[in-house]
Amino acid sequence: MADYILAIDQGTTSSRAMIFDLKGQVVAIDQQEFKQSFPHEGWVEHDPEEIWQSVCHVVKGALAKASLQASDIRGLGITNQRETTVLWDQETGQSVYPAIVWQDRRTADHCKTLKAKSIGQEDADAVVKQKTGLLIDPYFSATKMNWILENAPQAKALLQKQQLRAGTIDSYLIWKLTNGQSHVTDATNACRTNLFNIHTQEWDEELCDFFQVPSDILPEVKDCAADFGVCDESYFGAALPIAGVAGDQHAALIGQACFKEGMSKCTYGTGCFLNINTGNKPIFSEHGLITTLGYRINGKVTYAMEGSAFIAGAVIQWLRDGLELLKSAKDSKAMAEQARDQQVFFVPAFTGLGAPYWDPNARGAIFGLTRDTGKNEIVSAALESVCFQTMDLLAAMQQDGAEFTALRVDGGMTNNDLAMQMMADIAQTKVLRPAMTETTALGAAYLTGLQLGIWSSLEEIAELWAQDRAFEVAKDKDWSQQRYQRWQAAVKACQVFSGA
Repeated sequence: MADYILAIDQGTTSSRAMIFDLKGQVVAIDQQEFKQSFPHEGWVEHDPEEIWQSVCHVVKGALAKASLQASDIRGLGITNQRETTVLWDQETGQSVYPAIVWQDRRTADHCKTLKAKSIGQEDADAVVKQKTGLLIDPYFSATKMNWILENAPQAKALLQKQQLRAGTIDSYLIWKLTNGQSHVTDATNACRTNLFNIHTQEWDEELCDFFQVPSDILPEVKDCAADFGVCDESYFGAALPIAGVAGDQHAALIGQACFKEGMSKCTYGTGCFLNINTGNKPIFSEHGLITTLGYRINGKVTYAMEGSAFIAGAVIQWLRDGLELLKSAKDSKAMAEQARDQQVFFVPAFTGLGAPYWDPNARGAIFGLTRDTGKNEIVSAALESVCFQTMDLLAAMQQDGAEFTALRVDGGMTNNDLAMQMMADIAQTKVLRPAMTETTALGAAYLTGLQLGIWSSLEEIAELWAQDRAFEVAKDKDWSQQRYQRWQAAVKACQVFSGA
């Protein structure tokens, strides 16, 4: 009997496949990193074919580790890096250009030009915010799609022949898995494009015209738990229904069981993403945050407010691969524990600053270096930088009226006890780590289970959440405020240096 769910977690630096049993417990995990390409300053690209091959590899790997056949799998779900954009040939499935990654800033000047325009009689940025909850920014998919349309000759040729398809990574993977039978996405991925109206729950023709992205190349938008098609049996040995899809942060919100208004989670992967459930009405921030969908199930929309910092785990990856200061990410805890108590501040603005600053031109810097600053102090400052960025997001949400009694956290960095204690002390809030920290994949599994009738409701799923550890505040508020003020001064210096 098929007693398992397969979740594909296609992230920014790696692809993973996780197999869950029907109680939401992990049976097997397989993971494969893939190449990060930086062809010009501020550009970030992936090879879509390499992503596809990595997904096939990890699914087969997870099945082998669990000693299972595909026929043992009830269905599969997908969660993915959001905003990353692919355009491809509907006949061959081949991309016309590398995937432009969410971190990519190449369209910054174009966005600046668009912000100065009007839509109808109104300011363009205001209209985009009202309709989508987002800003006009290179982070989102619309200007990435337009850039490929304008700069990839094959895209123009295929568009003329009505043979071009566009979407985010989930759409591309579903197209491949179904052998071109399904060109679909879910509402959470759609809402990150700058083209989806979060009120009407449809692609917005006025926005498509404004960003010059033809709506007919975009996928059909479905609920997060829905029939997305069937994975062809030729790939893994059985025809598997694709029944749950959500962008990574939305999947984590579900995996963390943040189903009640006011519940929040923060995910630490490549970037840092703080989301708070705002219920059935969108709340628009006045302090640099964005409005988004939390999830859409059975046609019912739950909204969320989100703050996004572009670099979190990626700063540790850079210290490991770029500077070779540590051999593995796990070494960061021991090194930081040995650090001297110095006033070193690391602003990892490698691809600009996200919320609440939204400065695509800012660049990273390390402040407070002295002759006795060493590797340990830099690693410690890097971990603290993630905490300070979280504090930026929490502070903005509090200014918008949100209240926090505790913060649920997930992602790879949360396994670092020192980093989580730093988080509690700097943010001055209790930090709750769940027993299952891989909540992104878990959320995709839960959605799949909802669609297939394994779980009957969100309330039933909420009962499965379990706590591993609570990190209590151990430093006083004055200590936190003094260090946070130094952090803000460092951020300002990075913006001044960029000419912002």
